[in-house]
Parts: sequence; structure tokens; C-alpha cells
Amino acid sequence: MSALGRKRGASPFLNVLLATSAIAMVVSAGTASAQASAGPASPEPEATALTEIVVTGSRIRSTGFTAPTPTQALGQADLERNAEPNVFTTIAQLPSLQGSTGATTGTFSTSSGSQGLSSFSLRGLGTIRTLTLLDGQRVVPANITGVPDISLFPQLLVQRVDVVTGGASASYGSDAVGGVVNFITDKHFEGFKANVSAGQTTYGDDKQVVLQLAAGKAFLNDRLHVQVSGEYDDEDGVPAGGFGEDAPGSRDWYTTATLVNRGVTNDGSPQYLYREHAQAYQYTKYGLISAGPLQGTAFDQAGNPFQFQYGSNGVPSKAANGAVVGCYSSGGFCVGGDLSGNVGIGTSLQSEIKRMNSYGRVAYDIDDNNEIYGTLNIARVESSNQPNPGGATTGLTMQCSNPYLPASVVAACAANNITSFTFGTSNALLPNNIAVHPTRTQYRGVIGADGKFAAFGSDWHYDAYYTHGENTTNIHVNNIMLTPRYRAAIQATLVNGQIVCSDPVARANGCAPINVFGGQRPSDAALKYIEPENGPHQHSVQKQDVASINFSGEPIQGWAGPVAVALGGEYRREAYHVQGDPYGDGSAASPYSTDYPADPLLNKAGNNWYAGNYHSGAGKYSVKEAYLEVNLPLVNSDAAGKANLNAAGRWTDYSTSGTVYTWKVGGTWDTPVDGVRLRAVTSRDVRAPNLSELFAAPVTTTIPNFTIPTSTTPPPGQPSGPGALLVLQNVVGNANLKPEIAKNT
Repeated sequence: MSALGRKRGASPFLNVLLATSAIAMVVSAGTASAQASAGPASPEPEATALTEIVVTGSRIRSTGFTAPTPTQALGQADLERNAEPNVFTTIAQLPSLQGSTGATTGTFSTSSGSQGLSSFSLRGLGTIRTLTLLDGQRVVPANITGVPDISLFPQLLVQRVDVVTGGASASYGSDAVGGVVNFITDKHFEGFKANVSAGQTTYGDDKQVVLQLAAGKAFLNDRLHVQVSGEYDDEDGVPAGGFGEDAPGSRDWYTTATLVNRGVTNDGSPQYLYREHAQAYQYTKYGLISAGPLQGTAFDQAGNPFQFQYGSNGVPSKAANGAVVGCYSSGGFCVGGDLSGNVGIGTSLQSEIKRMNSYGRVAYDIDDNNEIYGTLNIARVESSNQPNPGGATTGLTMQCSNPYLPASVVAACAANNITSFTFGTSNALLPNNIAVHPTRTQYRGVIGADGKFAAFGSDWHYDAYYTHGENTTNIHVNNIMLTPRYRAAIQATLVNGQIVCSDPVARANGCAPINVFGGQRPSDAALKYIEPENGPHQHSVQKQDVASINFSGEPIQGWAGPVAVALGGEYRREAYHVQGDPYGDGSAASPYSTDYPADPLLNKAGNNWYAGNYHSGAGKYSVKEAYLEVNLPLVNSDAAGKANLNAAGRWTDYSTSGTVYTWKVGGTWDTPVDGVRLRAVTSRDVRAPNLSELFAAPVTTTIPNFTIPTSTTPPPGQPSGPGALLVLQNVVGNANLKPEIAKNT
């Protein structure tokens, strides 16, 4: 019997009180009868034979072989000791995996769709440079960047996790630049396991219920082996505390911080600085006139104007010409005065998630040395995350005739002989933060055979398999603006004594006006107009097919021991297609057209949403590979110790970029000094471009508050001095990309 506790960053005592008892039962046939009767005395044990082991850092199977590539193994006991609902959380605590992204990790991105995804990043090189395997086999990615979701693996059946912290492309192929994480399942588990836990934090949030079941049994005189497992995980997460720096769940330790780029690289100081409470000076929570003679006029929640106190690193510093100087150059971030809090953020501390997955494996022993098997994995993950508030907007041109504008500001416009001004707001008046809801459904099936046979005077091991996997992702975004409608709604005028939208075309298509001078909540009609119920939507399907065959043996007896060889080949095909909604994609023909009626105000080319402009696209590639690995014993004596040389090479041919070669050379020496081992390895590794990098449809994103430190000529509507403007960035796939080349030593 074992209890599962939860590590939630809160009081361990409370966590234990809130956790239900967990059940961990293993029922094994024959155990009870063996305990009930002492039986005859056991015979003397036979001499223990050296067993062959499979090391993830190498394809070699050999007795007593130690791979030169650094490898760390976590056993089942290590995983159960941490008692985490997601095995990812335990493994990600390793120093080499710092920076990995968990299923409940909040993200500032609306368009990435990475919410609810658990993926590893080895040695800080990123998730796309870490190869994650299940029983030494690739897993269908959970998104088009090629990253699988670890939370969908059969966690109760995981027997061991090998973490290779070195380049392994010569042995395992593309993406193993940072290393390999290989999950090994218990393929002969017999009995029953069940883990049940529930809990919440000391702040009363992130309530969670987890149910995990696994069972296994042998049939037909121990020749047919069946294992099944299932999991259900429901986590409430920790939503944003409100707008800007409001602490989620009253956590008094919570603060906001910004990594600001000084824009200077040659003065001996760091280019990037970590600053708390930094804020861009082009907008405020309830609105700011950011340029012209009325610059510095801000509005409080009630819509009353006041003079904004600019602060530059603690000292107010607005020049006579209107330039805000002394701030951190890139992005225009400042600290001090009324610039005392980043009102442009408000993200979930932990995502809400609901996860269901099932796994089954059936294997049949043809004889004592060979088996055939099949596995099936079906899983579904639903998550929800708040990446940011309503959406900061800068550079707006507002008319002095706007009926929502306070009379004192209208008078100031007349006194300064202007009819409009430049305005920025973080849109705190919008009642709900942007919310992203990805749902992933995954199917993966494997058929294969493994075993050994005799050839060339020695035993050879083999494994061959074919796997097909599909991942379907649907992403829906709520509480997000249609930018053209928002810009129409904030431009108001009086018609027959009624405040209406200025643009008659917008009025004819349902436009309702919004008062952006202050924090007045928009009317229901206005909210429905600028934030329609059907927000950005993306439907994508990704498919992976892999056929692989591998051999390993010891065909030659060398002077210091048997020479071990591993060789094999693999064919892999990756494909995807994605469909976006018409407002974001701009497609004339879309299966979602009825949910997104035509609007003459919107750009027919798409990119109408504040964020989440998903574009349709498709692409595929295939790859053929062959590899050879050799382990040559060099020395094996009491006087000199034991040393071996390990070398591997791989030929890879991509349908998109052609042929590339990878290699690895290393060695180990168990010295005559007890407990002292020396190891060295160097390798040439690759990462092939993923489907997104190759075929992604054009996406236009904004780089807000981009600053030109040396600008003396201001952009239109901006003050002189350092220029601040929004930059549009076009991102598109490139089918001509070549694989990355890495050197690991």
C-alpha cells in the first residue's frame, strides 16, 4: 500500500490532508500459495550469467558494455516515489531538463496552440532538439513542430526512463541534438495497479482529481501477454488574478517581470536586463494620449483625465519635444512614476487541463526467443489557458469630436488647434481575458516482432516494427477582438442625439460604439460585435508512419573481447494539413463559413483577429535512413583495466533537403583504480526542419512597441526622439530549408 502526495508549492501537511488515499496493488498469480506453504528447500542457486542489456545511448546489445554517451536512468521506484499525476513533472526535475514545458505551464502565446502539452528540452536546446521515444520508437507529434506529448504515455506501465544527455543522431536520427529521452514500458507486467488522488493548493485553487489503472496477465502457458492501462486527470489550474499585476489566487509572492533589451551591446554591460514592474510607455490601463500637444493626458477608471507622470528608471523624464527618454531602449519599457506596473499582462499561473488516455499491448511468444506484438494508444487532452488580457493597442488615432471624450479634453484640443490625437490603451475595460482552448485527440498503433536468431556463428537480436499515428488538434480562442471591428467601434459620433459608430458601413453591419476613455464596461451589443462568440479556430491533422528494422550481434571475437555490431534502416513519413477560420485565414472557401458570416469591414486576405490568425496549409516529407554502429574492445586485463571504442555512422535522405550524414566516436576506460572510469565522446548531429518550418502558411504577427533608439525623425503621429512603432512581421514556411548541423563533445 502506498500513498500519493502532491507537491503543489503549498503546505505539505495540507496537501496530505486533502489527498485521498491511493491504492497501489500488485496481484501476482502463485504468490499467495507460495507464502502459505513453506514447501521443500530450494536448490542451490546456479551461477548467475551475464545478461545482455539495451542502453539508450547506443544501439549495441552486449554483455558488460558501457556506452560513452552520458545516460541517466530513472527506475519505476523513482517515479512512484514522487507520486506526481504526470510523469513529466518528475523527470523534468533533472538538471539537464530544466526549461521543459509542462502540460499546465502557462504561455503568453495565443497562436502557438502549445497549451496542455508536456514536452522535454534537454540541455536548454529546446523541445524541437530533444528526441522523445516510447520503447525506442518515435511517437506521432502533438503539433506541427514535431514535439510529442509525454502526458499521453502509459504512466503506470513505465518501467524505466533513460535520459541521454548528448548527441545521439547517429544512433536514433534527427532531433537528437540535445539528447534522447526514452520511456521503457514493462512488457510482461502481471497484476493490477490503481492510483487515486485528489488535492488542492493552500490557496484553495488548482483542484485536481487523478485516477490511474493498469492491469496485466499471461495466458496460454505464459505465451500470450496482455497489458492495459487507463488514466483520467482533471486539473482546475490557476487562472489569472485579474488585469496586469493582480496576483493569481492572492499569492503575495507573485510579481510581474520583463526581460528588456537595452539595445546596446558594446558598453560592457548586459544587453538584456530583468526588471520587475516594467511597462511600455505608449499606453496605460485605461488610456493615454501618447503624442502631440496633449501627450501625457491619461484617464482613470471613471474616465477622468489626469496628467500622467512619466518615469524613466525611477526619474520622470519626458523631454520638451515629447520624447520619453532614459527608458530601456528596446520596447520602450520604463520603470518609475506612473509606469509602475506591467498592465499589458495577465496570464494563467497554471493551465486548466482534462486528460484521458488508454493503452493496450498484446504480445505472443512464437517460441522462447521470438515474439510478435501490437500496441494501441488512444488519448485526448483538453486544456484552457489565459495568455494575456484583452489586448494592448497603441498608435490609435482618436478624434477630438468623439462624444465620449471629457469636455476638458475637447477644450484642450480646440486650444491647441488639433482635431485628433494619438492614443494607446491596454483595454482593461474588456471584462474577460483572452482564453485559448486546445483539444488534442491522438491515435497510435504499432505492430512488430523482436527476438534473436543464430547466424555467422553467433546470436543476433532483431526488432522490426511499423507504427501509424494521428494527432487531431482543434484550437478555439474566446474573448478576443476582431481588430477592424474594434477600430470601428471606438470611433464614435452623434447622429440624431444618439452615440453611434462613425462609419456608416460598420453601423449597417451591427457596429455598437465603445468608450475607450476609462474603464466603463462595453455594452453587451458592443462586446458581441468586437468579440464574436465564434473566435479564432484552427483544425489540424498530423500523421506519422514509421517502418524500422534493427539488428545487433557479436560476429567477431577480438583480442580483448567480442566485437559488437548494430545496424538497421528506417523509413518515416510525416504529413499534416490545417484549416483556419475565414476571418483569420482569409480563404474564400472554408468549412466554417457559416459560423463566420461575411463582413465588408474585414480584410478579405485574413489577419483580422488581434491574435490567433490561423492560416490553412498542408505539407509532407519522407526520410530514408540506414546506420551502422560498432563497439571494439581495446583492453581487458587486471593491469590495464577495460577499454572500448564505440563508433557509429548514419546516412539519411530527406525528400525535401537531400542527403545528410551523422557520426559518433567515443570510448570508455574502466581504469585499474577501483571506481574510476574515464569517458569521452564527440558527434555530428542534425535536426531536420519540421513541418511548420517547411510548409507553414504565411502568418502576420506584430512586434509591439518596437523602438528605434537612434531615430531623430519620428514616425507619423509619434514624438521626436527615439521612435516607437508597431512592426508587422511575416512568418512563412520555407521548403528549401536544410537540416541544422550540431557538434557535441
